[in-house]
Amino acid sequence: MQAHPDDPPDLHRVERAGQERGKLHDMNTQTARADEARINLARAHAAQHRIGEAEAVYRDILKTAPDTPEALNFVAMCGLSRGDFAAAQRELEHAARLEPTEPEIWKNVGIVHLAQHHGDDALDAFDRALGLEPMHFAARLHRGAALEQLGRLDDATTSYFGALAAAQSRGKWRNDMTTPPGLRPVVRHAVVFVETHRQRIFMELLQPLRDRYGAASLVRVEQGLEIYLGVRPANYPDPRQYCKFFYVPGLRTTPYYERELFPWHAELEKHTDAIRAELRGVLEQPAGVEPFLGTNDNTLPKVQSLLAGTRGHAEWNSFFFHRHGEVFEQNASRCPRTTAILATLPLVHIRGHAPEVLFSILTPGSHILKHHGVTNARLVTHLPLIIPEDCAISVGGVEHAWQQGRCVTFDDTFEHEAWNRSDKLRAVMILDSWHPDLTEAERAAIALLIGAIGDFNSAAKVDAPPKD
Repeated sequence: MQAHPDDPPDLHRVERAGQERGKLHDMNTQTARADEARINLARAHAAQHRIGEAEAVYRDILKTAPDTPEALNFVAMCGLSRGDFAAAQRELEHAARLEPTEPEIWKNVGIVHLAQHHGDDALDAFDRALGLEPMHFAARLHRGAALEQLGRLDDATTSYFGALAAAQSRGKWRNDMTTPPGLRPVVRHAVVFVETHRQRIFMELLQPLRDRYGAASLVRVEQGLEIYLGVRPANYPDPRQYCKFFYVPGLRTTPYYERELFPWHAELEKHTDAIRAELRGVLEQPAGVEPFLGTNDNTLPKVQSLLAGTRGHAEWNSFFFHRHGEVFEQNASRCPRTTAILATLPLVHIRGHAPEVLFSILTPGSHILKHHGVTNARLVTHLPLIIPEDCAISVGGVEHAWQQGRCVTFDDTFEHEAWNRSDKLRAVMILDSWHPDLTEAERAAIALLIGAIGDFNSAAKVDAPPKD
């Protein structure tokens, strides 16, 4: 049976108070005056789950050393487990005055307020704890309960989600075995709460588009949202395909797409010479050229997983016009004709994500290893600019040799790789466009959702969704 986060805590919390004694040990201002033997005895009782005996010893310590935070914290949590909220609050607030920089005490102050349905006071206490230790998982979790108690359901969702994501990324709270017994009811409640309300939050965002275009117009996007949230399987029609972020079912699925679907290819290709000339200017004065992966240090695991060299050191460099929706103004000003041409193209625009447009520069012997893209909602186009012999791309196991000045468009959620086996530099322009099967309504919905997912993750203080 699921427990509500406002239920009074059970004795497991008291046991944790004993288990957390190491944290509190350093802050005991009167430990030296307390009988060290009795402190150790109380800790031993707590470690053996002999809570009553531990409490008795700690209470005895407080008779002669009333300013011992460890003892105050422990007896307060015992009182809380019995529903003696006033005494627990008094003892914890005393401990907090003695040690105002100890997050564990402020977390417990918040739990006492939460048990008394003092949501605002609980929130203040949890925020104090998190100000001292931003990644305190339990404080983040209980903060969600305080927000829920206050009726701030959207904020509670982000707080719960952030706590769960942070803990699970470190191997905690993934199942009962990795969750302390006293936290299990709250963690289970948070999981169900997030599953319910995260979907609600995103679905409500789409309502204006449903009103405008009709509910049936967004079915594929809503299914994509369910896949992202883990409530629907992706069921990829082709085993070579995998989306690292957002998969829209029902779209045409193929590694490469025929040119006829992109009438703007021909217009872009007309300007190949002008674009190449500006690229050569960049190569001669490479200010603004940067490693695509953030570094070309071939000894780093993140580089080794995506880049290899057959002629020694490998480099995958880029000169961005746009990245993750951001305009690189200085780079754009260096290439005015290219920038003007790009302004006429139907690029994908998603806040914080797209477009992504760049000169992609691969040094001799460099091999971009097999990987998958983030979403099938957008396709990738290459305009080949400098193509020596023995350079190619493979998408879904189908090899394509670039031809200078002739665009190729592919779905990068198919496993793909590219290589330059020549002894000269290879350069292509990369840009992205919407999948041609998407309707106007679907494009608007996807742009709205992906931006909102980024906002949600930012509010939850978790990693942003993949962008490359």
